[in-house]
Amino acid sequence: MAENELPNLKEYSVSELAGALKRAIETGFPFVKVRGELGQVKRYGDTIYVDLKDENATLACVIWRNAASRLKIKPEQGMEVVATGRLSTYGAQSKYQLVIDSLEAAGVGALMALLEERKKKLAAEGLFDAARKRPIPYLPETIGVVTSPSGAVIRDILHRLRERFPRRVLVWPTPVQGKGAETKIAAAIEGFNALPETGVIPRPDVLIVARGGGSIEDLWCFNEEVVARAVAASRIPVISAVGHETDTTLIDFVADHRAPTPTAAAEKSVPMRTDLAARLATIEARLMKTMARAAERRSVALRAATRGLGRPDGILGPRTQRLDRAGDRLRAAAAQRLDAARLRASRPRFGRSLLAAGLAERGTRVHRAASALGAGAARLLDRRRGQLAGLRLAAQSLVRRYAGEVGRLDGLNDRLVLLAGRLLASREASLATAGKLLASLSYENVLARGFVLVQTPAGRLVAGAAEARPGAQVVLRFHDGARDAVISGGAGSKKSEVRPSPQKTLFD
Repeated sequence: MAENELPNLKEYSVSELAGALKRAIETGFPFVKVRGELGQVKRYGDTIYVDLKDENATLACVIWRNAASRLKIKPEQGMEVVATGRLSTYGAQSKYQLVIDSLEAAGVGALMALLEERKKKLAAEGLFDAARKRPIPYLPETIGVVTSPSGAVIRDILHRLRERFPRRVLVWPTPVQGKGAETKIAAAIEGFNALPETGVIPRPDVLIVARGGGSIEDLWCFNEEVVARAVAASRIPVISAVGHETDTTLIDFVADHRAPTPTAAAEKSVPMRTDLAARLATIEARLMKTMARAAERRSVALRAATRGLGRPDGILGPRTQRLDRAGDRLRAAAAQRLDAARLRASRPRFGRSLLAAGLAERGTRVHRAASALGAGAARLLDRRRGQLAGLRLAAQSLVRRYAGEVGRLDGLNDRLVLLAGRLLASREASLATAGKLLASLSYENVLARGFVLVQTPAGRLVAGAAEARPGAQVVLRFHDGARDAVISGGAGSKKSEVRPSPQKTLFD
């Protein structure tokens, strides 16, 4: 069409035309909801640029900083989402785009598919292996809790810990949903692990990562890979307590123990103090019985050994007498042999010189035999005396051992008496406390304030007006006694009147 054929056609500048298109698009599509798959995802500071596409078209999208901070999910390539926002244009590149205000997963199926993909990835790396799981300390000194400080979760955990076994609790406050929550949760776990063991703030012995129930979108920050890897890298055993019993998140597979609720996590972290006290009392009783039996056995064995040992004089006396008799016989035999030798030497046989030589030789032999006999007797006597001294030392050692065992038995008896006194005092204090509680809960205190207990003559309690039929006899029990009464009032009357009975009262 020639220019002269449209003489009234308005002429636009490029900027004017771009502005007109922008106003037309924003006016025609002020608020739209679009479903599609996320393509390329780019971040520049706090602004996110994404492509929303399907099999036939692609829509450029932008998420400004304010909207990005409110997102419930983290945009990732390949995720199917529903984006809500307004259409606008970007005149510098002659293109239109969707300014996203909110972004949600396109149904639970998409999120579950993403979760399964992450589970497979982390499982292939061995982060779910049972060999990596560490036991929870039996009685930790300090418990670290990663959760929101303003929710009911931390109150439930602290309440259950006070009921079971009070411990020192360190709370690292973090958001538990929304954009950036996963980064702060991971930083809290790493921060607890960075604390020195002997510092001013002690490093916890166990960590509890907790949150209350919610939708899968609300719990999604606990399905982020950064949180799962922080739990896996923790040197402190971790208990995951996210959601309710039916909720399952990614950190449940990585943590050392999974609790169905935050309250169950508190129960898992510490034992029951009353159960522990009862167990210690049982062990103490068994120990006392064992000590008593051991002391009795040793006392019986010591008395038996004392009876079997006998007196030292009874052991050494017969041996001393045998030694003395042997010495006497030895001296008599030596004298007899000497006399016989002299007699033989005095008999003349071959002449004086030969006799003198033989006598001298025999005398020498007799002296040698006498010397050898005397030395042997002395050695035998010394050996016998040494044996006697050894027996005396052994007897003294047994006497000292007997005295030591008697002293030890007396000490054990004193300890047993002391422990029995303590146990009896503890039981008496418990009984007195129970008696005071029983007295405070007694219904007689209520009667003292002016109330009356209505009973049948058989002693059964009359709980309502329906049971108090006209003409029925009842017993009115006050705090200081009881009176018989008869119920008056017909079937059509609204109230029943209690009339004293002409019979004698229970206390007349």
